[in-house]
Amino acid sequence: MDIKRKQESEYVYLILGGTFIALLVSCNLIFQKFITWNPFGLYEFQFSAGLLPYPLTFLVTDIISEIYGERKANNVVKAGLIAALVVMGIVMIAQAAPAADFSPVNDPTFSKVFGLTLPAVCASMAAYLVAQFIDIRVFHFWKRLTKGKHLWIRNNFSTIFSQLFDTAIVLLLLCALGTLQWQAFWMLFASSFLFKVIFALLDTPLFYILVGVLKKRYHLKENEEILD
Repeated sequence: MDIKRKQESEYVYLILGGTFIALLVSCNLIFQKFITWNPFGLYEFQFSAGLLPYPLTFLVTDIISEIYGERKANNVVKAGLIAALVVMGIVMIAQAAPAADFSPVNDPTFSKVFGLTLPAVCASMAAYLVAQFIDIRVFHFWKRLTKGKHLWIRNNFSTIFSQLFDTAIVLLLLCALGTLQWQAFWMLFASSFLFKVIFALLDTPLFYILVGVLKKRYHLKENEEILD
């Protein structure tokens, strides 16, 4: 690969990493709102709004894994953790600072919308780390096993498997810490995991398109990755 395309590939990696971090941070900012969704009257989903952007983080890490390799994908996950912790710290500082009399958003309103509880933060970050690292490892396991063929296998199997752990861990921790009632566990687990599975299947064509464009752009052969 020539120098110009190498530099371009590094820029694309930064864009993907930035997208990943933006999605992750937005999850933590909107997770306190719970929503319902009943597509075509077939099934009523009930889950946190933070779940809406979260499956996209796995799509991004799968693209990075396929094009840039396992190490680069792991680096993005670590950067995402640091970014999320920084944003949470800023939110907590803003929450502790008293609102001015003329502020259109008073302290109770701010705390109600952006307030972060330590148990929720810990549960979310623990589930995030376990799920993302599992996703990357399983993705590359299937990539080696299939010798770079059958993109849909590693894309779907890694995401669905890791999302199972993610959903179970975060809900178990939240219930154990008293943030959620145990009675809500199975309802939230079923809705959340089913939503993630459906999303994983639906994003497969997008995964094929984006990976195909990048591989063609950087002249990557089957099972080939951009090396440092």
